[in-house]
Amino acid sequence: MDISFEQLKSMVVFSHVVEQGSFSAAAKHIGLSRAVVSYHIKKLETQLGITLLNRSTRSIALTQAGNDYYQRCHIIAQQASAANQQIENVKNEPEGLLKITCPVSVGLHTIVPALDKFRHIYPKIELDIMLTDEVVNIVKEGIDLAIRGAPLADSGLQARKLAVLATCLCGSPDYFEQYGRPDKPSELSQHNWVVYKLASNKLTLEKSGRSHTVDIKGTITTNNATARTAFVIGGHGLGRIPTYDAWPKIKAGRLQTVLDDYQLKAIDVYGVFPPGAAKSKKLRLLIDFLEQFFDQQQARLLIKDR
Repeated sequence: MDISFEQLKSMVVFSHVVEQGSFSAAAKHIGLSRAVVSYHIKKLETQLGITLLNRSTRSIALTQAGNDYYQRCHIIAQQASAANQQIENVKNEPEGLLKITCPVSVGLHTIVPALDKFRHIYPKIELDIMLTDEVVNIVKEGIDLAIRGAPLADSGLQARKLAVLATCLCGSPDYFEQYGRPDKPSELSQHNWVVYKLASNKLTLEKSGRSHTVDIKGTITTNNATARTAFVIGGHGLGRIPTYDAWPKIKAGRLQTVLDDYQLKAIDVYGVFPPGAAKSKKLRLLIDFLEQFFDQQQARLLIKDR
């Protein structure tokens, strides 16, 4: 089947729709109207003779054929973007040092993989990465960018929201066998917890418009999220764990979730930087890249869930 330039454009639009999660978000992302985006998807489905997306008033979902087709379209869009980026680098390649601080767990799981890709695109930018769960004074330490999971406490700094990370309540199979599984929020306070020192000791769950807040306490407290997860796996108590960290352990049978029909508040991830630092081209490039990387990771998780 021959491919026209118009169809190539439709394939790129389709890739953005999948990654952005909706027609409206894709239209905003690539600077087209929603009607034009819808036209490209309908035309593509007509040309191919298959349904790529199942649509409802609130969401879209890939068909199996759509998922397979997306994998190819994503490569095309990615290569086109890389080609443009390469030309931009040749014209004015950024260079210099960026000092970054980040919590250990989110750093190892998301930020370090993102920085790996970033360095391949911008090899002249040097990176100094500090992984710590302690809150660093970024002005005193000369940090260009801090990744944090809470709103700004110091109004003298600037911030940009990079991502929203879902969380879940987990315990090990051994723990549940010994102590039972909580069936409602009020039972959570009766269980032992592995307490993450940098988070609140109050846990709020929501269901059907009702909010339930419980106090949690435990015999193990840590300031390190990776250690928290390890102790939960070891059967020492329950834990509230980011989904990106918990999911591989759940698939492996090392963790199990509870109260899945309740919603937990997600973790907002911010990029925090000193006043005036946003004027740095290399920092703007990094922040834009991280935001795009998180968007793509979230899109992949949505596709897997379907």
